[in-house]
Amino acid sequence: MYLSRRAKILLASLTFGTLSFIYIPLFVVALNSFNPSRSFSWPPQSLSTVWWGRLTESNGVLPAIASSIKVGLGATAIALILGTCIAFAVSRYSFYGKNTLSLLVIFPIALPGIITGIALNTTFHTFLDPLNKQLALWTVVVGHATFCIVVVYNNVLARLRRLGQSLEEASQDLGANIFQTFRYITFPLVRSALVAGGLLAFALSFDEIVVTTFTAGPGTETLPQWIFNNLFRPNQAPIVNVVATMLIVLFIFPVWLSQRISQDGSAGGRL
Repeated sequence: MYLSRRAKILLASLTFGTLSFIYIPLFVVALNSFNPSRSFSWPPQSLSTVWWGRLTESNGVLPAIASSIKVGLGATAIALILGTCIAFAVSRYSFYGKNTLSLLVIFPIALPGIITGIALNTTFHTFLDPLNKQLALWTVVVGHATFCIVVVYNNVLARLRRLGQSLEEASQDLGANIFQTFRYITFPLVRSALVAGGLLAFALSFDEIVVTTFTAGPGTETLPQWIFNNLFRPNQAPIVNVVATMLIVLFIFPVWLSQRISQDGSAGGRL
């Protein structure tokens, strides 16, 4: 498609402005993590790693990281199992209410998080209170799984629709049973979609705070909750910048890998 010089300049300006709007705040957070001042004086008069050295000394940050990892892994595992099963059912079979099922699976990702949180909180208390049980880490896992399923479902369903059923039918025609066909044909072809969906589901769970607030019990605190609770505390705010910078760096590779795998539609199961 041909673009005039003026259109190219306009498009480049819009792109630069959008990327600047997104990444300049991230750069400021990263730079402030090396700012020795507690008041975040700008521009920094000097750079120091003093706050990085105090990261492990901060109260609650390491347990919060551990809780977020546990919740993310648990929600991702549930999402991979249920999301994949539903994707296979919708893609490979015709049954009454298939479109309705697909809508119900996708709906939680579009529903405001506060509505999901209130609904889950009410449901958990309805069933747990008669048993003298309280909200705990597992209730957060279940809450996160409700929207993580959507990510896995969309990735696997899109891959299955691109693949079709010709290879699976050829495998069965050659004498392979359903389990052999899945092991040697289907799974290698959808493996990359599972990896991409799992990475996105984990990232989505790791970042969630609204649903977590309504489903976490006493003593349960994930990293987003810890960041929010400590952001405006004078002694903890510099550590928050350090944690945020660390997360930015750590999530670069998973996000890049997920994008690379999702775009590689023609590669099938190659990783």
